[in-house]
Amino acid sequence: MMTPNQKAFLDMIAYSEGTSSISISDNGYNVIVGGTLFYDYSDHPRQLIHLNAHLESTAAGRYQLLARYFDAYKKMLDLPDFSPDSQDAIALQQIKECNAFDDIESGNFSEAVQKCAHIWASLPGSGYGQHENSISALQDVYVQSGGTLA
Repeated sequence: MMTPNQKAFLDMIAYSEGTSSISISDNGYNVIVGGTLFYDYSDHPRQLIHLNAHLESTAAGRYQLLARYFDAYKKMLDLPDFSPDSQDAIALQQIKECNAFDDIESGNFSEAVQKCAHIWASLPGSGYGQHENSISALQDVYVQSGGTLA
């Protein structure tokens, strides 16, 4: 069971990654990097998308998980598929591995984002050379999604 702050943090990640804003999607859960959709949740879609001359990716789902990471987390967490529940479980595990849960629960939003930035390229400070959202815009989404601040 997710806490309100955890749910708001996941909503913020989906917003930041640009998946939840695709109106014809399943709240971002069926988005492939670049904006196309998939409809079979039995497995990660495993499509290599060429975004530009220097960037290609297999990212998919609400939190834009790479196929190779899905395989590892599927085994680790004993997940049956790439369904929304499985995607949420993986994202929460990644946040846990970043040691950001205490910050999220105590409302230390900026610290939690900083700890998770190396996972999601759209978070400020990720350093992947892709578009990074501002901390203030992401905090607004987090609060609008029911998250509380310290």
